[in-house]
Amino acid sequence: MSKHDEQHSSTSTLQPMVIILGILLVLATVIAMLIAKPVAEDVAPVAAQVADVKENIAPVAVVEVATADTGAAAAKSGEEVVKGGCAMCHATGMMNSPKIGDAAQWAPRIAQGYDTLVKHAVEGVRTMPAKGGNPALSDGEVAAAVVHMANLSGASFEVPKAGAATAAEVAPAEAPATN
Repeated sequence: MSKHDEQHSSTSTLQPMVIILGILLVLATVIAMLIAKPVAEDVAPVAAQVADVKENIAPVAVVEVATADTGAAAAKSGEEVVKGGCAMCHATGMMNSPKIGDAAQWAPRIAQGYDTLVKHAVEGVRTMPAKGGNPALSDGEVAAAVVHMANLSGASFEVPKAGAATAAEVAPAEAPATN
């Protein structure tokens, strides 16, 4: 081998290594410059976009429910109880219930007497659930509803006094005539 060949082979191995190191150095410099770029310029537009998104997905209104402490709940009248639940079946005759105002359907029930009607309404009878399916009603409210429906259907029961809890506390004004 000649001297020229030896010199050429060592140069040819060294050149690619220098080129690779140079490329790595340039890449490291570019990455360092990108990292050192001020981030504050990019944060402002992003913060504005986040605020816009939050505004777009915010609820239209906020509902606040306040509870009023009124002490003891006022008893509902018979008419209110009937409109609030009893009428669902008794206005239409659903599930063989006597229709409000139909004296022929109510006559046999009225003949059983006030106490029996109230007892059946409070405890439930046949397909009618206890308290018409509303356990939140007091016995007095159920009794008032019975009086209201029966009186619209031919009875003449006395409206129970406020706070009356049982049928025994309220006596009928006059016994209905039975034929």
